[in-house]
Amino acid sequence: MRVIVTRPGPQAGKWVKALRDAGLDALALPLIEIRPAADSQGVVAVWQKVTTFNALMFVSANAVEHFFAVRPQGSAQPDLLPEQRFWATGPGTVAALRAAGIAPQCIDAPDAGASQFDSEALWQVVRQRVQTGWRVLVVRGSTEAEPLDTEDMGKGVGRDWLAQRLVEKGATVDFVVAYERCAPVLKPGAVALVQLAAADRSIWLFSSSEAIANLRAAAAGVNWRAARAVATHPRIAAAAREAGFGVVCESRPEISDLIASIESLA
Repeated sequence: MRVIVTRPGPQAGKWVKALRDAGLDALALPLIEIRPAADSQGVVAVWQKVTTFNALMFVSANAVEHFFAVRPQGSAQPDLLPEQRFWATGPGTVAALRAAGIAPQCIDAPDAGASQFDSEALWQVVRQRVQTGWRVLVVRGSTEAEPLDTEDMGKGVGRDWLAQRLVEKGATVDFVVAYERCAPVLKPGAVALVQLAAADRSIWLFSSSEAIANLRAAAAGVNWRAARAVATHPRIAAAAREAGFGVVCESRPEISDLIASIESLA
């Protein structure tokens, strides 16, 4: 039973190793490519005023890594400021913050045993801490088809939903793009794998709705009725079902839970 991991390269490699260590036949087929923001000046400018923010929210480990990668030499380590908070939606982002030198007592995130790792879960952790007049920075990525400015925060999900909650509490929210996400160009061998795995009882492992959209664009015309998927969030599961996947199982994004979900489909 083959498991196809669709996360971006470095993250896919970690999951593949963990799944192989558990005895599963896992391989990486990254469906999102991560690269530095085309214009890093926005992040550099934010670093010049980083001490003015009460909290910095990072949408992913990639956001942490690319934000700190352009930290100007000699700039202050932000967590030296009293009361400044660093927000993460899940364990991977927490680990990236720790690796960047942020002290654990400065980090707010859902409990490692939470049923979901998303902005809604994060809000339950930080909502009582936020005060009128707070400034919050959201460090995020962009896609090729996504505008860099978020003009309507009320209609979105994830970070946009969180931003709206912050505004309702009297906070000011700024966004900065630290990295870009784009659809990879699949080589002929990868295209052949996609076509085969649509019907050979492989299990697709999705941790992003964007990966599903990129897969559909790269494999237009493929019938997914016989395909099986494990998705790490209800919104991602809904995207897989909309794409036509015949069997979709939801799972927490922890390796032990993923393994249990995968094995349940055996």
